[in-house]
Amino acid sequence: MKEFHLIEAFLEMMSAERGAAKNTLSSYERDLRSYGEHLLDKGSLFSKAQVNHVETHLQNLSAEGLSASTQARHLSSIRQFHKFLFAEDIRTDDPCSTVDSPKLGRPLPKVMSIEEVDQLIGLAEHEAKNTKGTPTKKLRAARLFVLIEMLYATGLRVSELVSLPKTAANASGRFLTIVGKGNKERIVPLSARCKDAIALYGSHMKAGQKGENSKFLFPASSTTGYYARQVFARDLKDLALRANLDAAKISPHVMRHAFASHLLQNGADLRSVQQLLGHADISTTQIYTHVLDERLKQLVEEHHPLGKT
Repeated sequence: MKEFHLIEAFLEMMSAERGAAKNTLSSYERDLRSYGEHLLDKGSLFSKAQVNHVETHLQNLSAEGLSASTQARHLSSIRQFHKFLFAEDIRTDDPCSTVDSPKLGRPLPKVMSIEEVDQLIGLAEHEAKNTKGTPTKKLRAARLFVLIEMLYATGLRVSELVSLPKTAANASGRFLTIVGKGNKERIVPLSARCKDAIALYGSHMKAGQKGENSKFLFPASSTTGYYARQVFARDLKDLALRANLDAAKISPHVMRHAFASHLLQNGADLRSVQQLLGHADISTTQIYTHVLDERLKQLVEEHHPLGKT
C-alpha cells in the first residue's frame, strides 16, 4: 500500500514527541497495518477512509473472535493515527469521530489479601536467611526476597523493578527515582524493610563476587543485561506453590495491584496512589474505586448513627 509510509511517520512522531515505549510502538504498528490491509481490500486509502471503513474493520475483528478490549485498542490506535493525519494536513476530517467504542466490561483486578502477601513474603525472607548450599543458591533466594519485598512495598512495574540501576542499592537513600512510561520520572519511597532486604542481597552479591561490572542491581547474562521479568514471574509462582498459595492467581502484576488496593484499604487517597503507580491519568487508577467503595461503606456502617440500623 503506497500510504504505508504514513505509519512510519506516525510512529516516529509518537516516539520523538510523546516518548512512546517500544512495546507501545510495536502495538500501534500491528494495529495500523491490520487497518491498512482492510482498507486495501476495500479499495481505499488512509487519506480516503470513511466512517464505514472503520466500522467494518471493527466488525471483522469481532468476527475473528477478538475481545472487546482488543477491539477498543485497535480503535484507539486508529483514532490516534487519524488525528495525526489531520494535524499534518493529510486529511481535513477524522472518520473516527462518530465511531462508538466497543462496550467493555469492567473486570476487577485480581488482588491478594494482606494475609496472602504476608505468607508469601514471610517464606521468601525465611528462605533468603536460611537457604543452605552454594553461594549461587543463596544469592538466588536473597534476590527473590528483595524483588518481592520491593515489588509490594513500592508498587513498581515489574519492568521498572528488574531493570533498576545498581545505585538503587544505596542503603542511605530514602527514595528511588523511577523513569517510567513516556520517560516520566516519579519518586517512590523505600521502607526500612526494603533497605534491609537490599543489604542482605548485596552481601550475597559481594560474597559471590557477582555483577561487579554491571550497572544493574539485578544483573543477568541476558540480552538486556538484567534479570528477565518472565523468569521472575516463574520464580514467584514457584514460591507461591511452596507457600501453599494458589499460584494461578499470583504474578508480579497482581502484587502491584495488591500494593495499590491495600494502600486504599488503609486510608490512602486515590491521587497519591496514582502518583506512586506512575499512572499518567487518574482514570487508570480508578479501577481500584471498588476498594474505596467498600471502605466508605464500612465507614458509614461503623460511625454513622443510621448506619447501625
